[in-house]
Amino acid sequence: MKSLTLSLLCSIALFASAPALAQEVPEAPATQIEIYRIAPGQHEAFLKEIARYDQANRMAGVPPRQLYVHSDGADWDFILVQPAHYPPDKQAALDKAWKQLGLPSGADFFLNFRRFIADHTDTEAIGPTTAADYLATRHMAK
Repeated sequence: MKSLTLSLLCSIALFASAPALAQEVPEAPATQIEIYRIAPGQHEAFLKEIARYDQANRMAGVPPRQLYVHSDGADWDFILVQPAHYPPDKQAALDKAWKQLGLPSGADFFLNFRRFIADHTDTEAIGPTTAADYLATRHMAK
């Protein structure tokens, strides 16, 4: 299962980087990759909740999460890909949009969101980028 998940993450990173191949980006942003297995009977409710979060993103001027829906293979239901961090001005706009939409935060967010989930993993990755651009960052840190 872990090797399948790793393969899946590598595939997502490869496909997500395709638009960036034509660009020269010296330093790629951190990306949050979340893999969900949804509690029985909660799939539609989960997607409706994600749609609410995506509405807040649009209100704040940031793109909605990238959603991948399982079609065959490993035992996951949905994968979400989004920036791991937002600049302070975008984060403030997101916070404002969440309040306007009445979305829960803090412990309320945790308790509300976990009702949809049977299992999940998440990780932070650098990308999208290219191999050459990533290798070029080795010399920037020295």
